[in-house]
Amino acid sequence: MVQRTRLAFFQAGLIIICAFGAWQISDNLSTDEGAGSFSIIDSNEKVHHFDEEPSRVAITNTYAASVMKMLGIDMNVVVGVSGDFYDQDLWPDLSSRDLIQQSAHSEIDFEALLDTRPEVYIVFATNGMVDTNSIREKLEPIGIKVLAFDFYKYDSLRTEMSVLAKIFGKQSEALDVFAEFDAIEKLVEDRISGLDEEDRPNVVMEHHASLTRDPVVLTGTSQWTDIIGMAGGINVFADLPGHTTHVDMEAILDANPDVLMFDGIVFDIGFNSFDDEGQCTTHMDFIKTRPGFENMVAIEDDRMVIMSGEFAGPMMIHGLPSLAKILHPDLFEDVDSDSYIQDFFQNYHGVEMTGKFVCYSAGS
Repeated sequence: MVQRTRLAFFQAGLIIICAFGAWQISDNLSTDEGAGSFSIIDSNEKVHHFDEEPSRVAITNTYAASVMKMLGIDMNVVVGVSGDFYDQDLWPDLSSRDLIQQSAHSEIDFEALLDTRPEVYIVFATNGMVDTNSIREKLEPIGIKVLAFDFYKYDSLRTEMSVLAKIFGKQSEALDVFAEFDAIEKLVEDRISGLDEEDRPNVVMEHHASLTRDPVVLTGTSQWTDIIGMAGGINVFADLPGHTTHVDMEAILDANPDVLMFDGIVFDIGFNSFDDEGQCTTHMDFIKTRPGFENMVAIEDDRMVIMSGEFAGPMMIHGLPSLAKILHPDLFEDVDSDSYIQDFFQNYHGVEMTGKFVCYSAGS
């Protein structure tokens, strides 16, 4: 009887201890999951909790930095950057910061990154050249939040900017930026709203990979499809899957586009770049020599355009009037499209616009 009583007490005590232990684990999990005074969801659907806005941030792509400037975030929080911030005129406050990798697409120097002691590392969310999941697996276990944003897709740009604004308490500034976006979009929409379908030019937008391979085009999920449509054009390859895809030369010939556009990221154009070596002309001359292209409408009318990399990032709305004027010069003859780009650099970077942002062929 005594042994049974002792056993019963032992079992009861064991149950109490186990229950207490389970309660502690549950409490810790719920505390971790609900920690912080606010939480955000990045573009990888990853939830991040914050007690306060971060004071040490590592960034490696200029799109994220541009958005930070657009929102008026103190750039002193940036402690590590990539080699993409080499231009001292455009990035006077970042060009001398600690280098943690050569470019936004290169391998991370983890030793250099850790030396900067960042709380947050901002990385691309869906860029095929960046393994976001691998970066997260390496950094988050040691307490570095990996925030994934693209800032180069129209359909997610405002959402991503809103999330970053929440992190740094810049919601009011975000609303001001969005009001500016609305005004620019309305200007363009008002002028193209009366166009019939046949008045909208068919456009083929080639990726810069086309320079070294068979044609690679921007498809329906790329930001260019949205912007081309908003500017009054039609991306003829919008129905193809993926962000970019290879197509046969015959596919472009069959499409017989009115306008040929090219992503100018790898050309020497953009801020402080002037195509001094004439890469644009060389490329356009090469396109004209493609078999069968001499009978294409875009070639016959000489309507080819190369647009700098800035148009593919947060500047895309400020660049919308430029593209609309290229596609519909008669509707935007009185619009100074360069002034919107000038405003972007003056208002958000505090510098004058300088450089060649668009290369035109004769008929564009």
